[in-house]
Amino acid sequence: MFSDTQILHRVEGGNMSLPTLFTYPFQYTPHPLCVKAADELKAYIRSRQDWSDEVGRGKMFGVLIVKSDADQGVYYLAAFSGLLDGKNLHEGFVPAVFDLQQNDEYFQQEDAIISAMPNGEEKSERSRRLQLWLFSQFNFLNAHGESRNLLDIFDHERCRIPPSGAGECCAPKLLQYAYAHHLHPVCMAEFWLGASPKGEIRRDSEYYPACHSKCKPILRHMLVGLNVEENPLLPMMRTMADHMRIIYDDPWLLAVDKPAGMLSVRGNVDAPSVEARIQETYPDITGPLIVHRLDMDTSGVMIVAKNKDIHKALQIQFYKHEIRKRYVALLDTGDGAGTPDAACANDGKPALADHGRITLPLCPSHTDRPRQMVSWEHGKEAVTDYEVVGQTNGYLRIHFFPLTGRTHQLRVHAAHPDGLGHPILGDRLYGREADRLYLHAESIDFVHPVSGKPVHLEVPAPF
Repeated sequence: MFSDTQILHRVEGGNMSLPTLFTYPFQYTPHPLCVKAADELKAYIRSRQDWSDEVGRGKMFGVLIVKSDADQGVYYLAAFSGLLDGKNLHEGFVPAVFDLQQNDEYFQQEDAIISAMPNGEEKSERSRRLQLWLFSQFNFLNAHGESRNLLDIFDHERCRIPPSGAGECCAPKLLQYAYAHHLHPVCMAEFWLGASPKGEIRRDSEYYPACHSKCKPILRHMLVGLNVEENPLLPMMRTMADHMRIIYDDPWLLAVDKPAGMLSVRGNVDAPSVEARIQETYPDITGPLIVHRLDMDTSGVMIVAKNKDIHKALQIQFYKHEIRKRYVALLDTGDGAGTPDAACANDGKPALADHGRITLPLCPSHTDRPRQMVSWEHGKEAVTDYEVVGQTNGYLRIHFFPLTGRTHQLRVHAAHPDGLGHPILGDRLYGREADRLYLHAESIDFVHPVSGKPVHLEVPAPF
């Protein structure tokens, strides 16, 4: 059980087999030991009435399963992101990597001086130097015992300045404590409690990967020396690429049926893409090839140009909203089992209108790309028409007609409470993971750039 009088919490049910490789923190399914530890921690947090308002507004917590070299026992560590109840330190939780509240004399003195200065270049430069000093105080260990500070880590990753709050997330805190106390990290999980942040989509009690903007550079350093799982999506991405098929081909353009799990264009991972496969299959055609993209997790029809003139002509049609696309999706409307073979009940939200329009402007999440967020201040126009067409095994079947093409537009418009309020089934970013994302680009209509005739391409949804 979780104990607020100690940091190292024994894992009951230690007869579960331990994983041989450490969790790949940017895409994972929580190990049963992590789930058990997280359940104990959730129960403790919910018992703290003094934290209920703050946790209700939303906060990330994390657990790390560790093995002790001293007694070979299996334990877990707990952490919270940022501050909790205005403090860096609480009994039962690992401490901050650098606790400004306990080491604040220089910072407070310098900050007071800066605050009293008139606005201008000197004030800005002194404030910048103070921020760099603060970053230099965050020193992170890895499994080899090597230490690097935030400035070194982000400079090595070719990032200019660490983002605000870097190093204060759960994962770096947990690993830092484990290394500093000679505990061997076994597996890890992070979960969200409370309401979603403004504009973003987080579900209470769901597990989430480590963020990219603040944590990825730090964790790349901290995981050195551990045997870490491969990104679990990579084998699937390599396998699914073999299922891509060409559904239309003429001298000027072609179209493919992209399977879910395949990249549209080359990425920073070792996995095939539509772009690469087309170049291999048609070595004589010139680029740019890709006229529009589908998310890796989305299946369906994609048009590919065979030369730059056709590419330009099709892009103009997209720009003028002359190309019509229809997507089909299943919405996760309740507490289903995560696959369309098990019906799920409605979660009490009002029934959706039979059809409608969603107009929520979108922009990238400042702290966790590739996630997108709703922002009326910084977002770009994003418009989606929808039509409810029935139910499939208890899940709501819907057609989407996007009028703009923002990243993750349909996924956010479906999941956001100001949109449809129900994530697409299997959406690991904005909902709950399943065997796939149940979103398929079913048809596309456009005018052929050479013949001038209308073209309709359709591939029925595989679900």
